[in-house]
Amino acid sequence: MNPRRKQRLAVVASIGILVIGAISLMLYALTDSIDLFYTPSEIIEGKQGQRPEVGQRLRIGGMVVPGTVSRNSESLAVSFDLVDVGPKVTVRYSGILPDLFREGQGIVATGVLINDTTIEAQEVLAKHDEEYMPPELAEKMKGIKHVKPEDASY
Repeated sequence: MNPRRKQRLAVVASIGILVIGAISLMLYALTDSIDLFYTPSEIIEGKQGQRPEVGQRLRIGGMVVPGTVSRNSESLAVSFDLVDVGPKVTVRYSGILPDLFREGQGIVATGVLINDTTIEAQEVLAKHDEEYMPPELAEKMKGIKHVKPEDASY
C-alpha cells in the first residue's frame, strides 16, 4: 500500500471513530430524558421479560378504576388506581388534575416508579376523545368492559 492510500485510510478511520463517538455521546445524554411507556400489567409482570427499576422515570397509561380516586382535603394530593387487563397500579399525584379526568377514563401519567406498584406522577394527561386509545393499550384492552364517564356515578 502506498503512503497516500495509508493516509486516506487513516483519515477515513478517524472520521468514522469521531462520528461513532459523537453518536454515543448524544445517546448517553438522551437517556435521562427518555420516558418508556408501560401499561399497569407491564409494570407488574415486565415488558419483554424486563421489569422497570424502582426510581426509573416512565409513562403509564390505563383506565382509572372507579371508586379508587382519593383526594386529600388539605392539599392537591390525589391517588388513584390504574388498570388495563391485569393487576392494578397506584398513581399518586400532587397538583391540579385535567378537567377531563374521571373515573373509568383513560389517562397517561408521567412519573417515577416508587415501588413495585406505586408511581409518583409529575404530569397526568386525560384523553379527550372517547374513541381514541393508544394501539398497544387497545390491543390489551380487547374484550374488557370499562365504565364510560357518562355512566360513572360520582
